[in-house]
Amino acid sequence: MARITIDDCMKRVSNRFLLCNMVVKRVRQIRDGSEYLVSSPKNEDIVVSLREIAADKIILQEKEEKKEKEKASVVA
Repeated sequence: MARITIDDCMKRVSNRFLLCNMVVKRVRQIRDGSEYLVSSPKNEDIVVSLREIAADKIILQEKEEKKEKEKASVVA
């Protein structure tokens, strides 16, 4: 049986707090009806999320609005 650890995920994400945030968002997506990105029968949603991150199936995207607001505040 393969086991997932935080260290496996830390190879993909540089910050533990960011990792936690990514996992929480992904668990919410799964519970709202999103399909699994990896095959992981009989596992909790949080374990599936960690497996997806370790398999590099989840990519962090920053919102464009946040970047635009930062630019606007610097100019003003």
